[in-house]
Formats: sequence, structure tokens, C-alpha cells
Amino acid sequence: MGKTRTQPLRPTYPRSVSGACGRVLVVDDNKVIRQLIRVNLELEGFEVVTAADGVECLDLVHQVCPDVITLDVVMPRLDGLQTATRLRSDPRTSHLPVAIISAGTQYEVDNSVAAGVDAFLAKPFEPSELVRLVRQLANREAPPSIDGRHPAGRAESAAG
Repeated sequence: MGKTRTQPLRPTYPRSVSGACGRVLVVDDNKVIRQLIRVNLELEGFEVVTAADGVECLDLVHQVCPDVITLDVVMPRLDGLQTATRLRSDPRTSHLPVAIISAGTQYEVDNSVAAGVDAFLAKPFEPSELVRLVRQLANREAPPSIDGRHPAGRAESAAG
């Protein structure tokens, strides 16, 4: 018999997860932070898929079909703000709730609003804040204001 080569199979993700609160795509280049976010969300009933940067996020998002995406800002290859902008410009992902989880400089907050991000959580964060924010986004509830001046939400609503 001849040898056959098989391509490694990419995991497939069903559209809905039985018994889970929702599916979250966690994007951060720091493995420890990814694991911290994963564990805290999984303990609260979320299914979590992780990516190490924006390029990997964009590769995975259509397979994973997440209910919420969390993004760090500073990452190699494609940072979180560029990733958010690309997610917003794609009709297949423009509706997905996106939260930035980052150090929280005023530059990051202002540019998160401009990129159409739904929420911003500053590092370091309390695990309960993370869970509350992701749950609000998964349930399509409006999270609190991103920067204290604009309501959380898409850039269009924050332009005024």
C-alpha cells in the first residue's frame, strides 16, 4: 500500500455549545494572560478558544464563530486595534462584540473608540470584572462607558 499524507485537521466548532454561556475568542500574545482569562471564563461556564495575535484571530474567527472577542492591544504581526478595525470592516464579523483588555493608556482608550470596540477593560483587572463584562457582551447588554465621555459601542455612536 502506498503512503498517504493527510493534512492536520483544524478543529471544528459547532455553532452553539450545549451547557455553555457562550464562546469567547481570547486574543493575547502573553500565554499567561491568555490562560488567566481562559480559566476565569471557563469557571463561569464559557467555552474559550485562544489566539496569540491578530493574524491568528482573523484566521480562527470564522471557524470558531465566537459570541465575544477579547483583544490585547500590543501584539506582534497585527495589534488589537488593527484587528478590531478589520473585524468591523468584514460584514461576517462586524456584529461581534469586541472588548479590548489592555494596560489602559488614554491613547488605547481613544483609539479603541475609533476602532469601534464595544468595551475596554484595563489590566490588571479583577476576574469578576472580566466575567461581568464578557457576560454583558455575550448577552448583548450595553457595557459601561469606555472612556467616561462616550457610551460604549461602535465608533459611529461615539463620534459626537
